[in-house]
Amino acid sequence: MPALNTLQPHETPARNPASQAAMPVLFVGHGSPMNAIEENRFSLGWRSVAQALPKPEAILCISAHWETRGTQVTAMEKPRTIHDFGGFPPELYAVEYPAPGSPRLAQQVIAALKPANTAPDQHWGLDHGCWSVLRQMYPAADIPVVQLSLDYTLEPQQHYTLAKRLLPLRQQGVLLLGSGNIVHNLRLVQLQGSDFNAPFGLKWALEASSLIKKLIDSGDHHSLANYSALGRSVALAIPTPEHYLPLLYILALQQAGETVTYFNDQAVAGSLTMTSLVIH
Repeated sequence: MPALNTLQPHETPARNPASQAAMPVLFVGHGSPMNAIEENRFSLGWRSVAQALPKPEAILCISAHWETRGTQVTAMEKPRTIHDFGGFPPELYAVEYPAPGSPRLAQQVIAALKPANTAPDQHWGLDHGCWSVLRQMYPAADIPVVQLSLDYTLEPQQHYTLAKRLLPLRQQGVLLLGSGNIVHNLRLVQLQGSDFNAPFGLKWALEASSLIKKLIDSGDHHSLANYSALGRSVALAIPTPEHYLPLLYILALQQAGETVTYFNDQAVAGSLTMTSLVIH
């Protein structure tokens, strides 16, 4: 994989040769929907990573913004662009991301997740957790995209275990993309002036971010899945699980000896982090 010149790597032991052909996996902190149309350090970070990755045959996205009872997989030929937010400028609502879907990939995902309760979906489409990032990474919208929902009846460890069944997709050129935010507490947002993306983190948010990254670096996925036992700062960072769970899906796909590389590793608005990572 080409060097990610703007990133700060955290190395794990030497890479397993058996995993050399595997597609990297990616978690992104997506933050404000405005990142879809703004030129800023985060959108530039997404582009930089896309340029360094092998071009995917298809993308399977696990977004914080699609929760269902049971697991669902978008299976339409042409997924719609969902503007699932409010109070933003008209130009954001005008954005379309016309990437094709992939019914074939959807069926592969359903087969891989058996015997889990997984069903094809013909109604959802691509929500902003997905398209706001992909619009910056792959602006041509020429790569098929499928979304996988988060089953809100499952515990975090169950999500982690389920995700492991998706591992064979890495060998098929599929980019598995988790989109959320590791620290995400909108009730405690504190703006520094008018710029939502101005660098600023409350003490507890920075503590939680540091702890979670240390656990990622040490490969302690058990503690990460059992995050409710990690103390007050993490409880404030993850008041609800949906923005954190996509990280567990990506960590579950890490193989022995693979490298974790962070980018966009910054707190904003006091109580959010844009921390993102590539595993390769």
